[in-house]
Amino acid sequence: MKIYHGSNVVVENPRILTPNRYLDFGPGFYTTTNKEQALSFASKVLNREKKGEKIVSVYELDLEGMKKDLKVLRFDFPNVEWLDFVSSNRLGKNIEHDYDIIYGPVADDDVYTTFSLYITGTLTKEQTLEALKVKKYFDQMVFISEKSLKYIKFLKTIKEDE
Repeated sequence: MKIYHGSNVVVENPRILTPNRYLDFGPGFYTTTNKEQALSFASKVLNREKKGEKIVSVYELDLEGMKKDLKVLRFDFPNVEWLDFVSSNRLGKNIEHDYDIIYGPVADDDVYTTFSLYITGTLTKEQTLEALKVKKYFDQMVFISEKSLKYIKFLKTIKEDE
């Protein structure tokens, strides 16, 4: 299975990084199964960093090995558990867990507007989940443990025009 990581640099050897901001699933190496989503993220990184170029690193994921050896938390769609988990991470609360990989929907800019209304108390949990039903979602697969990185192999890079 191919997965993608958008950045302003080539990432041949992924690492678990602690970000300088609060992300959906906390610290980790963020990937997606959607090339366009990775290109979009690469644009955001390039705009933020103001150096490098828009690059997507492509990896092969050993899905069978991963399923046998790693503990995975999977959110198939935005539900109460996903909302609580992402809200806690976005608010900077340390969520203790022993997962190696977390997979689920991305709270992108469009989704995050609704999310912000929930976090500030403008929307209830039920109203937020109802509003999120009409959004289009991309996925993210976040590698949390060093052990999890052994299941991805760098293949190549893609630049914007490819």
